[in-house]
Formats: sequence, C-alpha cells, structure tokens
Amino acid sequence: MNTIEQNLLALRGEMQLNNIDVFIVGCSDPHLSEYMPDHWKIRAWISGFTGSAGTVVVGLDDAFLWTDVRYFLQAERELDNTGITLMKLKSQGISEYIDYICTHSTKFKNIGIDFSLNSHSDIVALKDQLSKSGQNVLNIDLISNIWKNRPPLPTAPVFTHELKYAGRSFPEKVQSVRNVLENNKANSYLVTALDDIAWLFNLRGSDVECNPVFLAFAYVTLSQVYLFIDENKIPHEINQALCGDGITCMPYTDLPAFLSHLPIDTCLLIDVARINAYLYSIVQNKKLVQDTSPITILKSQKNETEIANLKNAMILDGVAILKTQIWLENKLKSETVKETDVAKNLINNRSLNKGYFGESFNAIVGYQANGAIIHYRPEEESCADIKNEGILLVDSGGQYHFGTTDITRTWALSMPTAEQKTNYTLVLKGHIQLATIEFPVGTKGVQLDILARMHLWKAGLNYGHGTGHGVGFFLNVHEPPQGIVSGLNERGVTPIMEGSLTSNEPGFYLDGHYGIRIENLILAVKSQETTFGTFLRFETVSLYPFDQNLIDLSILTSNEIAWINQYHDRVYTAFLPYLDGGEKDWLQRQCAKI
Repeated sequence: MNTIEQNLLALRGEMQLNNIDVFIVGCSDPHLSEYMPDHWKIRAWISGFTGSAGTVVVGLDDAFLWTDVRYFLQAERELDNTGITLMKLKSQGISEYIDYICTHSTKFKNIGIDFSLNSHSDIVALKDQLSKSGQNVLNIDLISNIWKNRPPLPTAPVFTHELKYAGRSFPEKVQSVRNVLENNKANSYLVTALDDIAWLFNLRGSDVECNPVFLAFAYVTLSQVYLFIDENKIPHEINQALCGDGITCMPYTDLPAFLSHLPIDTCLLIDVARINAYLYSIVQNKKLVQDTSPITILKSQKNETEIANLKNAMILDGVAILKTQIWLENKLKSETVKETDVAKNLINNRSLNKGYFGESFNAIVGYQANGAIIHYRPEEESCADIKNEGILLVDSGGQYHFGTTDITRTWALSMPTAEQKTNYTLVLKGHIQLATIEFPVGTKGVQLDILARMHLWKAGLNYGHGTGHGVGFFLNVHEPPQGIVSGLNERGVTPIMEGSLTSNEPGFYLDGHYGIRIENLILAVKSQETTFGTFLRFETVSLYPFDQNLIDLSILTSNEIAWINQYHDRVYTAFLPYLDGGEKDWLQRQCAKI
C-alpha cells in the first residue's frame, strides 16, 4: 500500500467514526489563497495531485479528482496507482463534482467539508444544490487528527515594503479604505486575503512559496485597525512602527473570539467570495454590507511610483532571460540540457539583479511534448533532456522589491515546421490584436478575450485556458479582480480599470508534440476622451524579443509587422546598457527588422 492509499484509508476511518458518507477536499486555506503554506496543502496530501486547481471527493469505497484541461496530463501521471479516478471538467471553474454527489443521493447522505477552508459563497451554493436531493452538508475537519508529521505554520518574520516602491503610505491607504466604508454606510471591514493585508500595511513576508505574503488577518474600523498575527513574526522596529500608526496587534488565532464580541452597532463590510464560511457563521447575525473587497480594487490600480518601478523590473528581468537563452544556445551546441537546468539558470541570472526576492512562480520549462502540458513543472528525476532541435516553451517570472514579472516565450531550437510557424504566428497575431485594442471605460475582460483567439478560431484552433490574469506589485502573480477570460466568472465580468496590470498570453497546444505560448504583461492606461466617454488602451510593459524563426511573415499584416518592429526597437534600446559586446550582437540579430 502506497502513501496515498494509506492516507485515504485513514480518512475513511475518520469518515466512518463521524458518520460521513463523502468528504470534499479542495485546495485552499483559511484566507482562501490560491497558493498556500505546506500546512494547508491537504488535497496534495490526500491525492498526490499538485496542480493549483482541482477538487477531490472521497467516498467510503471510491475517490475522484475533478480538474480542468490545464491539468489533465499532469493529473493522469500523479494519480497513477492511487485509486483515485480522474474526472475531466468540461469547462474551467464549473463544479461538476456537486452534480455527481447529487446523482448519488441515496449513497451520499452526509457530506463533510471544512467550512474554514471554503468561501461562504461556495458553501451556500453547495448547500442549496444538495438540499434539493435531501443531503446534509456538515462542517467538519477530518484531516487534523490523521495527518501525522504535518508541516507547521510558517514563522518567518515580516519585513517593510519601502515607500519608494509602494508609492503610498499606510495612513494614506487606510484612509482610502475608510472612504469606501463610509460610501457604503459601513463602519468596519474584515480583511482576510493575504495579499490585501500585505498591501494595506506595506509589509511583506515569506510564508508562501513565490508569494511575498504572511499569515495574518486584519480588521479595520473608522477609527481603529487590528492586525491578527503571530507576534514572533514581527521584528521590534516594525512593531514600533505599527504602534506608531495606531495599529493594535493581536494573536493570529484570536480572530474568531474577537468577531464573537463585536459591538452591537457594527455594520461590517465583507466580500462573501473572500471570507471563509466558518468566519461568516460568526458574523452572520451582524448588519452586513456585501461588496467586493475595497482593497482588492485599490490594490489592482497601480500608482505612478509602482508603475515606474515595475517598468524597471521588466527591463532587468528581460536581461536575465536573455543571458539564459544565450547560455542555452551555447550549451546545446555540444550537449543536451535538462529542463530543470534551464529553470535553475533563470533563477541564477535573475538573482544577479539587486532587489531580487525569488521566483513569482515555479518556472514552466516545457520541451516538445512537455510544452503542451499547460501548467507543466519540470522535476529533476523525470524532466526531459533538451536537444538542439524542436520547440521549447519557457514561462517564468521574478519577484523583485520593485515589481512582479511573468513572461512566456517559445523558442525554436532548430528549423521549425511550416505548421509550427503557422500556429506560432496565429498566436502572435492574437497577442498583437489584444495589445493594440482601445476600449471604453467599463469594458470587461470577457468582452476582450475573443481578440486573442479570433485568428486561431478562423483556423479551427483554440486554447484551454484564460487569456489574461491580474498581476500584483511585489505580490501574487495571480491577482484579482480582473481577468481576460471567456467565462462569466468574477474575473471575466470585472471592468478593466486604469492602472491595472494584466497578462496577455494566448497559446496553442498539440498534445504529445509541442506547446506555444506568448505572454507579456499589459498595463491599462488612458487613451483618449471623446463625446462617447473615456477610452483606455494597453501599454505592453514586458520586454523580450519574439523568436523570428517561428514567424510566418506571409500571414502578418503590415500593421502587425510594424508593431513587432517597434516593440523590438523598444527591447533593444532598453536592454543595450546592460549587455556586453557579444550579448549586444546577439540581441541585434533577435531584434532585426522583419
């Protein structure tokens, strides 16, 4: 019996003891984070599946994992010999596992789920659907008693995010929050998202891999601010600064008790998609104002200081990638190179930049067929050896004190086929189409998504992921609220706001053969004022040349060619001061006019 089978056996024992017929395991923490400390990686512990999206449903004699197309190949590999069946979602973000539980209502009467690890809105939806089938949804933690040697909560100290990078002080930020409260006729606000808390207090941490955040909750009123955090994580000088700003620090675990004793006149602003169901149950009898977290909106609109800093980050980050690509080309002349070695080299070159903090996510270095696995992560023992042939997809990013980067390029390591050139160029055309659009204020991401897909669609092709996600500033590489997606989820229906930073990353994937993705980060800026209102456009801030060997000029328009040449001029001018003679010659060839 392997480890996963042993874990499932232990869980089923707890289920029988507590009269639970089926137990639902998602992938989140009490802050509803996408990325989290190892302590809360329950789904990976119970199933072995390490993708960032998926739900495990464990019955007394069977178990299933639902995930979307981005993870099909990865899930098939990681679930092998676990006894867990892969269920392939037809559409990303759809809760098909609930339908499965409903259709087996005679078998599954009592459904267990940990409310503290799921949003209030998700639990309401689950209860509403299952109650129609006469099923009970019970709040229960079945994991804590059986997970032996569970990783402890992280204890690393927090550190200051300097004003020269943040652009706005804590007093300025908290006043903006209070203005939103007053406009909503609320007098308090519970902050649960880790990146919202880091932004508000101008603090950063290292509790979550690749995300410079720390474990904490916050509670803001019109006159007071409370920070719930392990006191051992606060260095003396930061504690003094917090006290100087009138912030009351309380133990991280004290929040439930604190919420249980709120004043009778409390009018609490909450975001039901970002508060876990357990915390909601404590405050549900208070007067509540339900709205999107004000910090989520404020944080997404980068200020002038942040924008100036992140543009510098894009240059230094691009130079680091350049050094890796040159290194790879030279190595491949005489030997093969592991995918993991490329990822390590990217880290090494990025770390040469002053202000580098770490990766913004684990690099995706996918050679040939591995490039078709959308969220592939090379592992030392199983990764591919890269040869001087074929196609390599490299999606990577860095965390700097002055910005967060995320960029993807696809490189031809030998002469590409006509099909590969055509597909790459169709992806590039979609990328340019989105990068050059102008649109009125209020336009939503779902309205823009088709621009990146239209040329692929004309050829009967598509890709199975969103076109763009929000990006933080020395924060999470996936940042709400906006996104450029085809679905009517929160990201899709959120208007693109001036100052927001979003990825532009169309792709094409041929299973078993190769993957293509082109990603830059785009900043929404004001374009013009007309009688029809204010219009925005995107400024491409990521800088790195496209692989001209993969471009089929015959299917590009003159405007698209002009855009590529202008973009390459920007890249060349920006990188030149940081390069030596050989690197300058290499870049000149990459940026030559087409």
